[in-house]
Amino acid sequence: MAEAGGSLPGYRARRLLAGRGRYVGDMAVPGMLHAAFLRSPHAHAAIRAIDTAEAAAMPGVAAVYTAADLAPVCAPWRGVHALFPDLKAAWQTALAADTARFVGEPVAIVLAESRAEAEDAVEAIAVDFDPLPARVDPVAARDGQGPPIHGDFGTDIAFTATVDTGDTDTAFAEAAHVAEAEFRFARHTGVPLEPRGLLAEFEPTERRLTVHISHQCPAQMQDAYARLLGLEEHRVRMVAPDVGGAFGIKQQLHADEIATAAAAILVGRPVRFLADRLESFLADIQAREHVVRGRLALDAGGRILAFDIDDLFAIGPYSQYPRTSLGEGRALLSLVGAPYAFAAVRARTTVVHQTKGMAGHYRGVGHPIACAVTEGLMDAGARGAGLDPLALRRRNLIGEAAFPYRTPTGVRYERLRLGAVMDALEAGVDLDALTAEREAARAQGRLFGVGLAVFVEMTARGPTFYGDGEVAVSTRDGCVVKLEPSGVVRCQSSVTEQGQGAETGVWQVVAETLGVSPEAVDMTTGDSAVCYHGGGTWASRSMAIGGRAAREAAAALKAEILALAAALLQNDPDALDLVDGVIVARAGGAGRMSLGELAAIAHFRPHLLPGGHQPRLIAAASYGPTDAPFRAGCGVQLSVVEIEAETGLVRPLSHAVAHDCGPIVNTRAVEEQLRGGIVQGIGAALYEELHYDADGQLLNGSLADYLVPMAGEMPDIAILHVPPDPSAGDDAMAGVGEAGTAGAPAALLNAVNDALAPRAASLFELPMTPERVLRALGVL
Repeated sequence: MAEAGGSLPGYRARRLLAGRGRYVGDMAVPGMLHAAFLRSPHAHAAIRAIDTAEAAAMPGVAAVYTAADLAPVCAPWRGVHALFPDLKAAWQTALAADTARFVGEPVAIVLAESRAEAEDAVEAIAVDFDPLPARVDPVAARDGQGPPIHGDFGTDIAFTATVDTGDTDTAFAEAAHVAEAEFRFARHTGVPLEPRGLLAEFEPTERRLTVHISHQCPAQMQDAYARLLGLEEHRVRMVAPDVGGAFGIKQQLHADEIATAAAAILVGRPVRFLADRLESFLADIQAREHVVRGRLALDAGGRILAFDIDDLFAIGPYSQYPRTSLGEGRALLSLVGAPYAFAAVRARTTVVHQTKGMAGHYRGVGHPIACAVTEGLMDAGARGAGLDPLALRRRNLIGEAAFPYRTPTGVRYERLRLGAVMDALEAGVDLDALTAEREAARAQGRLFGVGLAVFVEMTARGPTFYGDGEVAVSTRDGCVVKLEPSGVVRCQSSVTEQGQGAETGVWQVVAETLGVSPEAVDMTTGDSAVCYHGGGTWASRSMAIGGRAAREAAAALKAEILALAAALLQNDPDALDLVDGVIVARAGGAGRMSLGELAAIAHFRPHLLPGGHQPRLIAAASYGPTDAPFRAGCGVQLSVVEIEAETGLVRPLSHAVAHDCGPIVNTRAVEEQLRGGIVQGIGAALYEELHYDADGQLLNGSLADYLVPMAGEMPDIAILHVPPDPSAGDDAMAGVGEAGTAGAPAALLNAVNDALAPRAASLFELPMTPERVLRALGVL
């Protein structure tokens, strides 16, 4: 795909800025009921009895359902996958049946004429809970301290995996320098502006289910809902309207959502459920709870000899469906030491169940963990060996001549331009001036630090990752383009939009490939009954996969348009082109006829076409990489911080990222994806943490208590692009949606430790809150 780099505004931007977005919460249909859930107040409890009689008799209530009521129409599921055959994953039901295993797990659903009436009725449901021991601490879960939460497994260890390449023991025995640290990462979640929600309508005479849902993957959910609700797949229609953010949180199946659809089938009326913010904090997918012990071995010259990593990863009581909850552990095993050349690695992940909310895929899926561990050890190694952190990284980067390259963790990179991103950083940031500023600040007693982090992002995954699962998880995307009689082009893409600009990218690719103005392209996305089947939006794939499919479909339609024009004009198709909606002579650019004129003839007067042409004026294409499991992008981030020694508050002063994602379709979209990802990474590094007490109660289930970075916490963020290699072609395009999140926590971690270094202090626990900083300084 040739680089365009134009910065078209978002396809939906004008409508959304005018306040005319249409989200699930804006939808109402005749006869619609509102759903509210009774959720478990206990982290772990047996359900002895449920009495719904009083609730069912309350004003406005149409129905009250428990697990026994939903069982005939909704099958249970397990978050297992052929990728992980040894995973111990429990069966999950839409409503908890015999045991509740986290605070907020749905136990009963009330359907009423209004949300207020439904919530009032929830309060009237009587449940006999028999509390059981909570399992909160991952270490206790791993070590078997107390009865397991799934007794039939006999253990709370859900999964283990190991990568062991080379002679790690000898490497550490012979190392001139060894760096080691224990990293702790707090559990957090995605906090999209629009919480999850759906509106389910069931037509019993045709057994058709239509679900408008705030989601990223309509085709995947079509398969999952059909499978679990016992419906024919083509009779399930999933529509993702305007979606106010997702970040992977809206990529999976949630029990309360499918319970709403099952309830709509039983009651025979449309049902809408909108999660409030507390429900989101309790029941949305969570992520990132890891304890990682890491070691790095360096020789006397600063060459990496080996990594030794031991990861403990807590996922909650169930595994997310349909992709499992193991992605973060798998990413850590794959990406430890990702940008560097070394010979030996031993990496283990132990995944445990616990009675907290479910963990799963969230923006970056383990990349920030792997990067923070790798880069934190690199900086610790540089300090211990007395080496410059930048020089140490330069010395160990995989050279461009080595590609394609297989890492000791078993990952094959087709290409990475690591040297180029380092060059771009050094060209775009005055590192000497930063060093001088740091030394001047230290001379004044200030805690000023600079941190680097090199990252690799695995994007645009191919079918070898999810193609063998029970539920169809497409790694392809498709696009249909057709020429209307008016000369407007309709585009139907399986790429979905949650605010990141994926839809705009496809729109721009189609317009530029065809040779028409963007205003002449009308987009439809997010509808499983209309759009080409495809994966939707996840894993930084929209342009590398969906954009390529759009380009190929548009090129095929353009070829037919020029062939028809050539027939009418008695010319050769190669002598014509389509520019700004006008068919022109390639030689000289003289206009011959408008696209609208050609469309009208082809649709209404095809008898004027010589040679018996039967115009189709429609083209489709589907694309997904089959020759590699993913496309790799890369970059380096630099963070500058200052710590207030009296309060422990970390203030980010500036941030820069140099990156390579191949050809760029829309520069503005790429830059804002990077900035947005970096801000989420700042949240992970400094602010965001779900606090649970020893009984498994969530203590900060509101935005008054769960801190996210606001405008005042955002530093200036410089974006430094590496020009694409023009000889690399379409296969050089990688995603960029998770790149900012992948590297930002590591850069901030290293900047904080650089600031703490003059006090002989260090901190390897994220988020780096003021309390933790003060503890590192020995103040608390």
